[in-house]
Amino acid sequence: MSKSYRVAILGATGAVGTELLELLESRNFPIANLKLLASERSAGKTLKFKGENILVEPVTEQAFENVDIVLASAGGGTSKTWAGVAVAKGAVVIDNSSAFRMHPEVPLVVPEVNPQAAASHKGIIANPNCTTILMTLAVWPLHKIKPVKRIVAATYQSASGAGAKAMEEVKTQTRDILQGKQPVAEVLPYPLAFNLFPHNSPLTDLGYCEEELKMVNETRKIFGSQEIRITATCVRVPVLRAHSEAINLEFETPFNPDEARAILSQAPGVKLVEDWQANHFPMPIEASGRDEVLVGRIRQDISHHCGLELWLCGDQIRKGAALNAVQIAELLIEKNLLQSTTA
Repeated sequence: MSKSYRVAILGATGAVGTELLELLESRNFPIANLKLLASERSAGKTLKFKGENILVEPVTEQAFENVDIVLASAGGGTSKTWAGVAVAKGAVVIDNSSAFRMHPEVPLVVPEVNPQAAASHKGIIANPNCTTILMTLAVWPLHKIKPVKRIVAATYQSASGAGAKAMEEVKTQTRDILQGKQPVAEVLPYPLAFNLFPHNSPLTDLGYCEEELKMVNETRKIFGSQEIRITATCVRVPVLRAHSEAINLEFETPFNPDEARAILSQAPGVKLVEDWQANHFPMPIEASGRDEVLVGRIRQDISHHCGLELWLCGDQIRKGAALNAVQIAELLIEKNLLQSTTA
């Protein structure tokens, strides 16, 4: 990475945006120039990068001039408005929203799983949903050995998935409850402190919420297989940061848990966490702030001879969002893929 690049962060003041900034610094990303872009409301603020204060600029068409890479994390509507503008001006957009994930001409990439997909981009690459990223990291290394027939997932999703304001709301609600006050919910539909509820994304005619269907459709696209049967139940839990998932896998033939354990202990982006004597397995408090997805409690499904159970925890803001985006940018540089295939 001897060459340096002109980078813009769209949505720089949000939870994922500030994490992107920290990762670009800590990973020593080769930056020639950095632009921080946000809404008019946030424009004028300053954020630190490598000891310097950088002014947050409002998003305008001119802001994308002389930019090589846009790391976008400002919501689907903002991405739909500005991604095409950025691409037209010569940038590659790595988008963290759901706006383009299922578009047939937009690659959906987890670098440890399907890096080859990035080569077909036409200016936009989509970052998958956080729960999908975490799950695919744990399942893909096993799927490569013995194809998975069916995945049943239950997720336990932290407040960070709803943004920085949701995290602050949970803290406030916790204080209020401990002081005997009634908790107030404004960011999330119900109080989350000392509570949990099914994921609050919109419900579909199937009875599944959008978050659950994201896991189904995105995993199939990333794995390149529409044949995998996938179902999910997504739940919001009173954890500040890092999602957890209980995963049940069904294979064509039996998969020895020790073999699965050996495979996952060597898998990129994964850390095996198992202490059966101490009953110690992945926990969100230990996954928070870490790049790896913690995987453990791998065991035979006693209800199915070809089934495996596993448990994972991963930092939703890092690998579930910002880190995956930065890794895609690093992949584009490494493979010389910054030029759009339509250019």
